[in-house]
Amino acid sequence: MSGDNFGMQTAAGHLTVPAESKEPYAADVLAQLHEDAAQVVARYPQKRSALLPLLHLVQSVDGYVTGRGIDFCAEVLDLTTAEVSGVATFYTQYKRHPNGEYTVGVCTNTLCAIMGGDQIWDEVSEHLGIGHDETTPDGKITLERVECNAACDYAPVVMANWEFFDNQTPESTKQLVDDLREGKDVRPTRGPARVCTFKQVSRTLAGFSDGLADQGVGAGPASLEGLRLANERGWTAPDGKGGEQPKDEHQPQATSNETAPGRSDSTDSPANEPDEKPGEGSVAPATLFDADDKGDGKDAK
Repeated sequence: MSGDNFGMQTAAGHLTVPAESKEPYAADVLAQLHEDAAQVVARYPQKRSALLPLLHLVQSVDGYVTGRGIDFCAEVLDLTTAEVSGVATFYTQYKRHPNGEYTVGVCTNTLCAIMGGDQIWDEVSEHLGIGHDETTPDGKITLERVECNAACDYAPVVMANWEFFDNQTPESTKQLVDDLREGKDVRPTRGPARVCTFKQVSRTLAGFSDGLADQGVGAGPASLEGLRLANERGWTAPDGKGGEQPKDEHQPQATSNETAPGRSDSTDSPANEPDEKPGEGSVAPATLFDADDKGDGKDAK
């Protein structure tokens, strides 16, 4: 696809979609698309369920969801073009105009924002000269303001083609986009050893392995701190059978002169033996037990 229209906008503010968006695929490209699509469709009992990965497959070829890509998906899955377009315009990972080689998403949700995400966004946007969902004239970077990158323990977080860059600053993020534009190999904080291009990632999302799944660290120390403490202190999840859980030696325990909530501290007047008889302003003993108590029930009427 031509890069001549990257960053161009109409008076209404919509990015220009190139005319070749509707041009037919070359015969060899179309043949490969059909071969790949057949593998994807075969994974599903109903072929219409393959629409999401097929849209990613189209993006892996065209760099965004083109008009011809819409037609292709509709033909393969026996759907209308309106049905395909409705899905393609609903999810933000599908682009309906030319996307950059790298999508850089800056999280500005609550935690990242107060940790510096808003400042990162402002400085990187000014540095690149583009706003949300706009692409640099060279077609390298599409900048997005992201609602949440699901990595709050490393805030502020930036993603490049959905790979994590943790604990970022305005300076480190500007260096990141500069390196990507210069074609340098950029290593994420976690995950594979390099950031793949938008087209390469789209093919992976379509269901074709890139061989990078086992590279790098999946969860860093901050994400695993709760697990470390649980292992260190012997904490386990409830067994669901009402069994008593191991006591935590780090939690304060009641001493002999402390009483449980709702119980009297007097040995002469236990909480389940009221001083007054039922009917004289007191509560009948049976009402002091919940439904799981094993009382004899004689006082329950």
